[in-house]
Amino acid sequence: MSEVKSGSSMVPAVRQEGDAIVAAVSGEVDLNNSSQLRGALLDLIARYAPKKLVLNLSRVPYMDSSAVAVLVECLRKLKGGKVMLAEVQPRVKGLLEIARLGSIFGIVASEADALK
Repeated sequence: MSEVKSGSSMVPAVRQEGDAIVAAVSGEVDLNNSSQLRGALLDLIARYAPKKLVLNLSRVPYMDSSAVAVLVECLRKLKGGKVMLAEVQPRVKGLLEIARLGSIFGIVASEADALK
């Protein structure tokens, strides 16, 4: 495990665990700031080429469709890898379920579950 810098306040903590990058996301993610999240996550993918991107969403109380678009783009950039969403808050989980994205992203209770 090694600590990594994201360069974004929206992604305050990042670490590398084997072939996975684990990133904590913080704050509401909407059209006003989703480009900042996009830049931080795509930079991590470009620098470390992980097979799995684990996003801890415990500090994300809200996200809109622009945030979902960022997640989909990250999944595409992983070229066959996985995006795992851990500790998802109920409001965000509801959005993901309505959009039926549980089959595209792994939604798990904890980072440990995501790394299995």
